[in-house]
Amino acid sequence: MTALTMPARHAPDADLRPVPWQRMAWVAWRQHRIALGGVTVLLGAWAAFLWHTGLQMHHAYAAAIACRPANSLVCGQLLKSIPQTYGSTAAVNLIQAVPPLIGAFVGAPLLARDLETGTFRYVWTQGLGRWRWTLAKLVPLGIVLAALGAACSLLFSWYYQPFFVQGWRTPLSPEVFDVRGVAFPAWTLAAFAIGALAGMLIRRVLPAMVATLAVYTGLAFVAALFLRPRYLTPLATRNPNLPGSAWIINQQWHTRSGQPVSASAIDQILMRAPQVTTPGGGSKTLDPVPYLMRHGYTLWTNYQPASRLWPFQWIEGGWLLALSVLLFAATLWLVRRRAT
Repeated sequence: MTALTMPARHAPDADLRPVPWQRMAWVAWRQHRIALGGVTVLLGAWAAFLWHTGLQMHHAYAAAIACRPANSLVCGQLLKSIPQTYGSTAAVNLIQAVPPLIGAFVGAPLLARDLETGTFRYVWTQGLGRWRWTLAKLVPLGIVLAALGAACSLLFSWYYQPFFVQGWRTPLSPEVFDVRGVAFPAWTLAAFAIGALAGMLIRRVLPAMVATLAVYTGLAFVAALFLRPRYLTPLATRNPNLPGSAWIINQQWHTRSGQPVSASAIDQILMRAPQVTTPGGGSKTLDPVPYLMRHGYTLWTNYQPASRLWPFQWIEGGWLLALSVLLFAATLWLVRRRAT
């Protein structure tokens, strides 16, 4: 009988001589240093690209702002060229993929690898204790990953600052909200916790990785479409000229009596709108919003103002942190109850 095949000891953890937490943390680091190194290399490459591109963009933005006269065609073209040149979604898409990748490649194998290979039987007979060993792996790695996420969030916020100042992108936009502030490290920690629990439940690395990606994608989808727009009650206005930083939730045309008008009915009304002659002799349709308002229709807009960025950030970060703690607790409970 080998150390890998002998049954795990069923004696309580208290009967084992406890190993100091510092040694357990060092062993956890040695065991997972390759995964953490891969995360660091990935984020480092992304950070270097963003820093290099960000310096160029900020220099171009400073030159455009300093251009005089500000309302001239040349200055306007300089400012307009910035979002066209640096508004690529590649940086955003890459950083959004980081949390699920961390959950799949760091969180899922955390326990599943030992459970799949059977090495947990050896580890838990060395004076570590199953729950102390699990806790020593979850907490330090979770803190390190959340700290890396916070650093990436700060860098991305610096990079995108001109877009927010000029109103080219609203801070509450679903494309950038979850990669800024406290939301990004919270999503990173949640992805890691999802992966750890999936590994404990499934006990096989590859299926646990797939399950982690699926659960994280579903959670992000629900948060973006259903939870985040309702963190605070949206404001309603009849003013069609909203600031560019506002996050529009929905818009609906109403009649004078307050009855909603369907989109198909609005299209039929606009099809009957008269054509106006342009200076070149052509024709075009009237601007639809003023035309409909002159004929008694009112456009109601529900929106979230950009001033709610940080309340939304703390709300999302708070429930994600609570979810992560709950998932860690469930993982520890399963380790004590089921990993035999």
